Amino acid sequence: MSTENKIIKYLSPVYRGTCHDYRMFKEEFPPENADWFRGLLVHLDSGFQGIEKDYPSMEVSIPKKKPKGKELTEKQKLENKSKSSQRIVIENAIGGMKRYRYVSDRLRARDLCRYSKIAGIAAGLWNFNLRN
Repeated sequence: MSTENKIIKYLSPVYRGTCHDYRMFKEEFPPENADWFRGLLVHLDSGFQGIEKDYPSMEVSIPKKKPKGKELTEKQKLENKSKSSQRIVIENAIGGMKRYRYVSDRLRARDLCRYSKIAGIAAGLWNFNLRN
């Protein structure tokens, strides 16, 4: 999670193997405590479809997916473009953290706790770089 000026505010622990982003999100922020994001507008990518049902108090901005066998309308395409231009800030923050190649390159270490700490250090270095 990051702010509109690319400061990384939250970094989840590292998960082993292939794990869907939404599943990790629900483990980190259980829907039972649905007040996590009350009053905030949260920009998410299309992998978080259905989040409005689990987190009703959350104000969400998610692009529309193309219906199977159909096309999006011009209005939906313009809305998606607007949403992606707002979400790009978050993608830039993630990309800034990946400058420290330890995060983006394949790691062969088995210790996920150590890898999570190193990812946190990379996020801290990115935030330090932005502030100085």
